[in-house]
Amino acid sequence: MKISYNKLWKLLIDKDLNRNQLGKIAGISTNAIAKLGKNEAVNLEILLKICSVLDCNLCDVCDFVKDKQNEVKQ
Repeated sequence: MKISYNKLWKLLIDKDLNRNQLGKIAGISTNAIAKLGKNEAVNLEILLKICSVLDCNLCDVCDFVKDKQNEVKQ
């Protein structure tokens, strides 16, 4: 499975924030923001900080996406 942070980016648009502003108000590093931008895994603590400052839940910022190559054919 892969992770997608598309919901996070849409939420930032709705709240009129950019990635750098999110990093500053959430207290997370530019490296973490870069990983989010590449849909890479980050520490749960980072996601919790983001949810805290955006007043949302984890399911509001990320999705898990199945890998097509790993799907079992029936």
